[in-house]
Amino acid sequence: MLTYSFENIDAESMYEHLYRCIKQDILQKKLKSGEKLPSKRAFAKNLGVSTITVESAYAQLVAEGYLYTLPKRGYYVCDLEREETPASPPPARSLPKQPPKRTYWADFVGSSVAREMFPFSVWVKLLRDVTAGEDETALLTDTSAGGIRQLRQAIADHLYQFRGMTIDPEQIVVGAGTEYLYSVLIQLLGRSHGYAVEDPGYLRLTKIYEKNDVKVCHIPMDPSGIIPEKLEESGAEILHITPSHHFPTGVVMPVSRRYEFLSWASKGEDRYIIEDDYDCEFRLAGRPIPTLQSIDVMEKVIYINTFSKSLAPAFRISYLVLPKHLVTRFYETLGFYSGTVSCLEQMTLARFISQGYFEKHINRMRNHYRTLRDKLLSEIARSPLGGKVLIRGEDAGLHFLMQVDTPKTDQEILRDAEAEDLRLSFVSQYYYKEPVGHTRVLVMNYSGLEEEKIPEAVARLSRAVLESGRKA
Repeated sequence: MLTYSFENIDAESMYEHLYRCIKQDILQKKLKSGEKLPSKRAFAKNLGVSTITVESAYAQLVAEGYLYTLPKRGYYVCDLEREETPASPPPARSLPKQPPKRTYWADFVGSSVAREMFPFSVWVKLLRDVTAGEDETALLTDTSAGGIRQLRQAIADHLYQFRGMTIDPEQIVVGAGTEYLYSVLIQLLGRSHGYAVEDPGYLRLTKIYEKNDVKVCHIPMDPSGIIPEKLEESGAEILHITPSHHFPTGVVMPVSRRYEFLSWASKGEDRYIIEDDYDCEFRLAGRPIPTLQSIDVMEKVIYINTFSKSLAPAFRISYLVLPKHLVTRFYETLGFYSGTVSCLEQMTLARFISQGYFEKHINRMRNHYRTLRDKLLSEIARSPLGGKVLIRGEDAGLHFLMQVDTPKTDQEILRDAEAEDLRLSFVSQYYYKEPVGHTRVLVMNYSGLEEEKIPEAVARLSRAVLESGRKA
């Protein structure tokens, strides 16, 4: 009869101790394959423990595959021949480490928002109000694929007041970032169509479309935007454009070109235009440019925007405005998805917009960015760059173009900027195909600059652009 000691088992329960003892004997082959174990009653009497203790230990060993039972015959040791010797663990491998993200003394490429500009106290207050005042069930329940009604209504009201768009809240779909919503659109419109994008343009968009297994057509541009004849030649049926402020060239598409594209879209049942209005709130002079969606009478424009630019990159909240006939298709084909933005965040943002805080924040941010831009342009004018640059598109959004008169190539300037601890980019880097006439044109994104650093940043920029040789 098997015998085990139950002395000094500390906090371990008696059945756990017995389970471990039997398991160890099986692994060490003291108990052989097919060997019958004592009956529960006889084993319990021999060990001086309860029958329940033995029964619990046996049950655990059966569950883990060390024992098996035969009806009315008892418990037997399983055949562990395949594990005759404990398998040696694979050699320890460390997970690959991601390289640390490079930080620069001054960054003219990345988008960011000054932390002190975000109204944390207001957001926390609204978050507290939502938590205390909203129904607990609503806060803890999955939201619909389109988002909560309160936020969609707030967005619809904002778009009417700020962009002149008259839409029904049911047309709005809220999602966790524009990249997620791009994939939603691909599922909604289909992968069999060609998707046309601007060249030069936002190259991450190309990667997103390619990873979603759709054909991407890169359409060249002229000073008014994508060239309509080239779009027609491509055979694409979905057109993705940034008409109010193209990235990176800053082109604002004239109304005549907009009507050309609306006419193009009307000629095919599966043709649609995705209007990406990514930084419309930050036009720094004049009235906001009317949206393509607001002049669309054929329901061919899908409008997309994000709060990542206006609030902070960490706010992964974006939204679509679908034509009315696509709303039904969306809920029939994709309505099974749960919302990708938490109900708590959506309710807080809804109050932030509807109670006027969003408008105040935008006005404050616009003044902040105007100050940064004016300071940067003033320092450039006073620097050695002053007589050697041409500035374009400084009023349209959070970046402008700066063409420089220098014998250096784009790559040489980028190399010397790295040595000055500056991050720069050129229009030529945003072409999918060969760059056309855009060498030595810098894309100057100033949203992440610190005002006090601007004079020194311009001094470093001047050296990188104009001086020969490389900084040691």
